[in-house]
Formats: sequence, structure tokens, C-alpha cells
Amino acid sequence: MTTFLIYLVLILGIVALVQLVRVSEISNFLNGDDGIIVTDKETNSLRYGLVIFILGYFAFYAWLVVRFWDLLLPPAASVHGESIDLMLNINMVVITIVFVITHLILAYFVFKYAKTKNKKAEFSTHNDKLELLWTAAPTVVLAALIIYGINTWNEAMRSTPEDSINIELYARQFDWTARYAGEDNILGKANFRMINGTNSLGIINSNSIDNRLSAYDVKIADLEASRQDVFPNGVNDEEIVKKINLKKKHRGYVEQLKENSKNEDYSVADDDILVKVEFHIPVNKPVNFQIRSQDVIHSAYMPHFRAQMNAVPGMMTQFYFTPTVTTAEMRSKLGNPEFNYLLYCNKICGTAHYNMQMNIVVESEADYQKWLSEQPKYYTAEK
Repeated sequence: MTTFLIYLVLILGIVALVQLVRVSEISNFLNGDDGIIVTDKETNSLRYGLVIFILGYFAFYAWLVVRFWDLLLPPAASVHGESIDLMLNINMVVITIVFVITHLILAYFVFKYAKTKNKKAEFSTHNDKLELLWTAAPTVVLAALIIYGINTWNEAMRSTPEDSINIELYARQFDWTARYAGEDNILGKANFRMINGTNSLGIINSNSIDNRLSAYDVKIADLEASRQDVFPNGVNDEEIVKKINLKKKHRGYVEQLKENSKNEDYSVADDDILVKVEFHIPVNKPVNFQIRSQDVIHSAYMPHFRAQMNAVPGMMTQFYFTPTVTTAEMRSKLGNPEFNYLLYCNKICGTAHYNMQMNIVVESEADYQKWLSEQPKYYTAEK
């Protein structure tokens, strides 16, 4: 209650002050006076004050750069990371140069022309040379930055090397699942209609299709039995009929997948490996990430590798990079034995978005192969 009264008094005090100012303005207006009286001394003080402020602002900006530059981005740990960082640094340098020049010009003109309150600006309709300069200069600079940025992005997103490791990052509220392609390095097909309690990624192979069809048969049979129990005389309940027809429709989609198996080899999914909590990748080996989402838009963000790509429901996106620094090397470099690379979600996807992350372990090829050999294959038939 005391806190409420304090806030109430403060609000009423501000309202009263505003009203007093308005009364003063109205009084001055009625007396034929605008109430604004500025002396030459005050104008001169403002002149020097602005120059001092801008110089102090430059000093504060310089301190911020020196103090916090290392915190702008974590150390790059991928092949394309250095080029991304160089592009960022060039942009920051250009922005800083423009920032300093424009504010120095501002301070110069204020200091030169604001000596007295009677100084009037000269009106000019246009100046061809000046307008050409302030149009052409930004155009050239921005065009150069854009072209450089596009080339840097294209270099990072160029065609995936044939020897890259294929990993799927599967997003759903609020966790990640990594799926490895197995010994054949080919990720098995997946479809959202195959998702159930034991097949969270909707992976397709012959056994998962048969299991899914059997599950639909059981559900349809249960609904038919329920209809017979409730309406033994053959009267149809519209809601139950709708559910039965919907299940049959969904079953038809799965039957189509089974029909497609004559032309597609779904057995490539049999050796896929699913991992949670953390996934491993080898150093100096290109890794291609195929990214999917089950529910809403997420974003696969790996800051140390300068990698980010949206996970969009209903479509596949991808990003590839080659890691260059192992987890152990980065721990030594940072002097932090607890350090881990992390996969984050960089889109606000719900209440537990803040906790949607996964550890990434970068290690030698030998350690990676040893870890991979210890992971169980994901056979949907055994789920």
C-alpha cells in the first residue's frame, strides 16, 4: 500500500507540474510574449556544450569498442567464419567512419554559425554538386558492401562437398534431435504423417509403414466397434463417421507411401542414428545439416560456426560448414574447461524457447568414428 501511495503522489506531482507549465504558456501567449528568451551568452554556451558532448560521446564510443569488442561475437570455429567476421568488421569500420565524419561536421557548423541568437540560415533551393555528392557517395559505398556481402554469403553457401557428413537437425517445441545418415551417408525419407509416439521424426522404412498401417487398422476397427455398440440398429453417428473417414483418409496416404516403395528404396533409413542432448562432428570435415521443424518456425543457430538457418514446418532447409577448432582446443583457447559449443533456437517459439539448445562436440576423426560406432541404430520396427 505504501508503494502504491508513493507512485500515486509522484504521478499527481508530474501532472501538477505539467499543468503549471501549460498555465504559464497560456499566460505568456495572452500577454503577447512567447515565453522563450535566449541570450547570446546562452547560445554561445550551447555551442561549446555541443562540441564537448560530441567529443565525450566519441570517447565513450571508443571505450565501448575497446572494452566489449571481444564480446560482440565468440571466436570463429569454421572455415567460412573468418570471412564472415571480416565482412562484419569492414561494415563496422565504414559505419564508424561515417558516424565520426557526420558528427564532426555537425559540431563544426554549430560552433561556427551559432555564435549569436540573431544568426539566420541562408535559404537555398538546391545545390547540384552537393546533392550529387551525398547521393553518389553512399550509393558507391553501399553497392560495394552489398556486392562484397553477397560474395561472402555465396562462398559460405556454395554447393555442399560430396564427402560431407549428412546430419538432420529436427526441431520441435522445445528440443532438438540430430539424425545421422549412417554408414551409407544417406538420410532416410521422412513424412509428418508417419509421426507417432514411437516415431517422433516420421522416418519411413518398410517396417514403419506396416506398423503405421496396422495402427490405423486398429483405430478404425475400434471406432467401428464403438459405433456398433452405441447404434446397434445401424443408425450412424455423424461424429464417429467423420472420425472413421478421416482415419481411412490418413491410412490412404500411408498406403501411397507403401506403393511408392516399389520405386524408392526406403531401406536407407534402417541405419540412421538418432541422438539427443549432444551430437558429435569431426574437425576439418564438411558437415551438411538438413533442417526440419515439426510444429512452428524455429532457427538452428550455432554462433561459433557462424551458421544460422530457419527450421520451417513443411519444408527442408540446409546449411553446411567445416569446423576448424575442436571442443578441447576451444576450451584451452578460452581458458574455460566447462565450455561447450551449442546449438540454439534463435526464433522465439514458445514459453520454453530459452531452454531449447543442444551441445555440440567437435573432435578428431578417430574419436568421432569411435563415438558414432557406439550409437544404436534407429530401427522404427523395434520401437
